[in-house]
Amino acid sequence: MSVAVENFVKAVYKNAKRTNDTKPGIIAKELGISNAAATDMAKKLAVKDLLHYEKYQELKLTVKGNQMALNVIRKHRLWESLLFKMFDMSLHDIHREAELLEHQTSDLLANKISEYLGNPKFDPHGDPIPDKNGIITTTDTSFTLSKANEGKTYIISRLMSDDKEFFDFCAQHGLKYGNTITVSKQFIKNKMTQIVVNNNTILLNEDFSTIIYVNENESKNVQH
Repeated sequence: MSVAVENFVKAVYKNAKRTNDTKPGIIAKELGISNAAATDMAKKLAVKDLLHYEKYQELKLTVKGNQMALNVIRKHRLWESLLFKMFDMSLHDIHREAELLEHQTSDLLANKISEYLGNPKFDPHGDPIPDKNGIITTTDTSFTLSKANEGKTYIISRLMSDDKEFFDFCAQHGLKYGNTITVSKQFIKNKMTQIVVNNNTILLNEDFSTIIYVNENESKNVQH
């Protein structure tokens, strides 16, 4: 399949998981193409049995389309994991390179990369990596930092962005997958979250607090 087809199917899959909005216009915006081009692509992929297309309705992947999306996503996230481990590249850079490499990677090479890395369950952003059968074996219990409770300690589980400025900010302030943070204040009216990480206090606006996902740090929140 072409790069355009794989990117389109992947965009439909990710938007279905993220916002449940997969109309051609939304996918067009995501991919930087015209609405007409997105509709045309959707019709072509429907013929190939990769998705279901109905005018003015959400796009829904078929079983075949879903498998394709997960296969591309697996390769993308494995490459991110390898590049991060070998070259300590920034989260933005590994994402950009993986966008190119995912389309040129055979299933054989993807499996070799996975084996080399110890078959990781998550990439450096905290996104789950499907296994070789296209199955995500982990359960996502994370939620956005904006919904976290004051006074509790959390572990960063996911950084859902591909924006360079966001990742640069995270790198400068120790906001990375697996790190521990404490929510000291939620400014509900002003939609801001104050956290403490590495003994530093940081105030985040809603643009950041809604794309940083966390899980409760059970060991730190046990009541004695």
